Amino acid sequence: MKLLVIRRDNIGDLLCTTPLIGALRRRFPEAWIGVLTNSYAAPALAGNTDISEVLVYEKGKHLASLGARLKALVRRAALIARLRRQRIDVALLPASGDQRSAERFATLSGAARIVRAEGTQASGSHEVESSFRCATLLGIDGPPPPMTLVAPAAPNVRLPAGNGPLIGLHISARKPRQRWPVERFAELAQRLHAESGARFLLFWAPGAVDDPMHPGDDGKAQELASLMADLPVVALPTHRLAELIAGLSLCDAVICSDGGAMHIAAALGKPLVCFFGNSDAARWRPWGVPHRVLQPASRNVTDISVEEACAAYRELAGRS
Repeated sequence: MKLLVIRRDNIGDLLCTTPLIGALRRRFPEAWIGVLTNSYAAPALAGNTDISEVLVYEKGKHLASLGARLKALVRRAALIARLRRQRIDVALLPASGDQRSAERFATLSGAARIVRAEGTQASGSHEVESSFRCATLLGIDGPPPPMTLVAPAAPNVRLPAGNGPLIGLHISARKPRQRWPVERFAELAQRLHAESGARFLLFWAPGAVDDPMHPGDDGKAQELASLMADLPVVALPTHRLAELIAGLSLCDAVICSDGGAMHIAAALGKPLVCFFGNSDAARWRPWGVPHRVLQPASRNVTDISVEEACAAYRELAGRS
């Protein structure tokens, strides 16, 4: 049996597919299970023993020059030829909604059968549950298992002094309405340190805010580090996805907005306080870990107060 899972979206989407992959491995222990994904998200699958092979392609929008995009197309053609030689039995398309690109990959791979997550996103269902519909079509029953993420070796960093809980603060978010103000992160950190001796690791998307390809939050991180200068905090630049995974693995809990870092923390088993703006919290909430979701009626995280965030952390810490 040769199974190909095609998941070409973002990091969170890919991690939400790992319960499906785990169920496939348990149902077909001797199968070749390949996962086709993009080069940006692929490091999230490193070390996953449920997967026989990770097949990687580059998205054109991640490449700056025409020459680089043409070379990527050549490599993609070679990848498709390689898949055809594999003689795939089943290609699985676990994403809901528009899957035209994944459909093309599945067709070009020559898969004997294509299994799609049926229908549209069911109201109130999580992305893990929607992806897992592919498993039921292959006769796999039961609830989805936990997500799988193997953390690389912990980075060689000096952790903040003290014995309080180590809290990860990730300040970046792709969508503007998901961005909690830096000043509130600073005030929240002051309160949590005063209450529990909390220590902090600071994470953000690296790069300048005006970078046309990969805009980042170096400026915001520098500002927050300055506002937290009297607290036990270590700013941890993470230029590679593996570095972010390793850094988050050190934390006792994480506070962040909805996004890839949130799903990474959840897959690592970290309790979470998460801010949701104009995204579907039922579909994208942390899977399988204690968490508190804060989503204001305005669907703008700037309307979440420091007191609300502090109360959510207190409740989470008591439960955890």
